[in-house]
Amino acid sequence: MSLPAPASPTAVNELAEWRRSRDEALVAPQGNLALVETRWYDPDTEIPASDLTDAAGGSVTVTTLERTDLDTGLPQRGLRRWDADSPAISAFDGVAAYGYDPEWVIDGQYVPGHDDRTVSFEHLRDNGRTRELAVPGEILTTIGGTEYRLNAFDDGGVLLLVFGDPTNGAETYASGRFLFVDRSADEFGTGGAVTLDFNRAFVPPCGFSDQYNCPLPPASNRIAVPVRAGEQLPRFAAGFEH
Repeated sequence: MSLPAPASPTAVNELAEWRRSRDEALVAPQGNLALVETRWYDPDTEIPASDLTDAAGGSVTVTTLERTDLDTGLPQRGLRRWDADSPAISAFDGVAAYGYDPEWVIDGQYVPGHDDRTVSFEHLRDNGRTRELAVPGEILTTIGGTEYRLNAFDDGGVLLLVFGDPTNGAETYASGRFLFVDRSADEFGTGGAVTLDFNRAFVPPCGFSDQYNCPLPPASNRIAVPVRAGEQLPRFAAGFEH
């Protein structure tokens, strides 16, 4: 039986640089660890201007966001408070991760779908209900001898794969992990080869702040074998709860 190919120094160094940049982004003034509040208002209601100003100040920045209310179908507006001096940033001690493994750099084939195709994604804080997310196409690949048709949704012009595997809840974040697929919006309508580098799988934002509402892996994206590559869990100073 042949031995697996060794990891190239270039690939290892590139992953180390990616992880360094990732840590920097997590602790940025509007990084995942800085989010201290998400506040939603009644559907089709404007955010009071006083709330936007009263919530800010010092190290805190306020931004707005919008979603569709699941009960009424109307637009629902909200605000977020980001604190550059949040307790989570102070307690953060990096993200535990597996070592680089070239076996988890996997080839796939992107197959475009219909322009208006959506897939129902359950979200962490929606009590089992689902939201429709635009899925431009499918990624066909083989992992551990099993063929998969993975659904990656359009995350602001980039394909984002939300996947689960048997390591979740034991070695990795319980709700699953995320992976960006190198396919830009102007390529969504064209099929072709893609690479899934699971060494760059990452803990979703809700793993760093309970103020996020992350999508969960649909059945099509649940991988049967343990994916021991990429990020595992955030690390914090002893005694910190987030």
